[in-house]
Amino acid sequence: MFIPQMFRGKAKPGGGNWSTVLGGIGSSQSAAGVIITPETAIALSAVRACVTLLAESVAQLPCELYRRDEKGGRQRATDHPVYDLIHSQPNKKDTSFDYFEQQQGLLGLEGNCYSIIDRDGKGYPRELIPVNPKKVIVLKGPDGLPYYQLPEIGETLPMRMMHHVKVFSLDGFIGTSPIQTNADVLGLGLAVENHAAQVFRRGTTMSGVIERPKEAGAIKSQEAIDRLLAKWTDRYSGVRNAFSVAMLQEGMSYKQLSQDNEKAQLLQSRQWGVEEVCRLYKIPPHMVQMLAKATNNNIEHQGLQFVMYTLLAWLKRHEATLMRDLLLPSERRDLYIEFNVSGLLRGDQKSRYESYALGRQWGWLSVNDIRRMENLPPIDGGSTYLTPLNMVDTSTIKGLDKASPQQLSEIEAVLARV
Repeated sequence: MFIPQMFRGKAKPGGGNWSTVLGGIGSSQSAAGVIITPETAIALSAVRACVTLLAESVAQLPCELYRRDEKGGRQRATDHPVYDLIHSQPNKKDTSFDYFEQQQGLLGLEGNCYSIIDRDGKGYPRELIPVNPKKVIVLKGPDGLPYYQLPEIGETLPMRMMHHVKVFSLDGFIGTSPIQTNADVLGLGLAVENHAAQVFRRGTTMSGVIERPKEAGAIKSQEAIDRLLAKWTDRYSGVRNAFSVAMLQEGMSYKQLSQDNEKAQLLQSRQWGVEEVCRLYKIPPHMVQMLAKATNNNIEHQGLQFVMYTLLAWLKRHEATLMRDLLLPSERRDLYIEFNVSGLLRGDQKSRYESYALGRQWGWLSVNDIRRMENLPPIDGGSTYLTPLNMVDTSTIKGLDKASPQQLSEIEAVLARV
């Protein structure tokens, strides 16, 4: 394998100026008493919906390598080795969708994602091999750069051999995990879910007591007590017997001890938990099927805000890190990597066609420009730009020298308003 060959005979870091920054994140104890790990957190439907929404949104976008041309435009650099790597197949096993979905999913849960960079003899990357974040230990080297220790293979890789994307780092070396830094929010959500499950599973357990008056005498036989409680539980507990009517004899009375679900605001608490998770990942609630406050007027704008204020930040992390790790320093002036989000930013069809009409009429869009944005092939003669006839340079207007001062002032006022 290429890793031992590149590090054979080299001293392993240890002691001196080397310091350990982080390994894989562990578990966190929430204030609600629930242990939070990525595995337990994703059991919350809201967390899974937010994480998979971001992962699938990133993975579905085409990742392109562009080359700037002399005219200020750009062309796809399909002849470059990196193009196929990021656009179609990063390694022998994964497609580009599989790869970016997994990497973004790890970012949403762990705060870090790692891939070993397998390079050829010229220094160009050939494969991006994903590595479980729990199996990577980040070291700070004496040169101030990160190094990555992989205990399973017994090697330490330099920065040039590891593709590392991180989220909101506090020290510049490792990202902070949303799961770990917000354990109390997720722990409370899991506690509410567990409580709701127990309510439906056990029904009336300890929700009240059966009181027997002193005059009726005590039931001396434990067998009779057990038989009474078993019959009560069998007839009145569980989902199917909810809100049924009970009849008590011998002067017995039932006293409620706990609040019912409505008074305990169980449904409101579960809804609050979903909103807190959405706030954690900056996801509009309607995108995880919370449609209570969604309307036809605001849902489209919220979708655009999701792209602009949530998704673009994640994409920029991937783009900048891919350019840093996969492109040679001499190539970064002319080449750049970008996810194509134009399809997500398009509005409804009527608004889109109206904007095309304005661009076409005012001369800054051609027919082929519009067809390209609609993923349609160009047509002959479609590259012509129109010029509005009612828009002319004011210096070409004749007869101004014969205008009166009042007319000139009125013309200047009109031009000022324009």
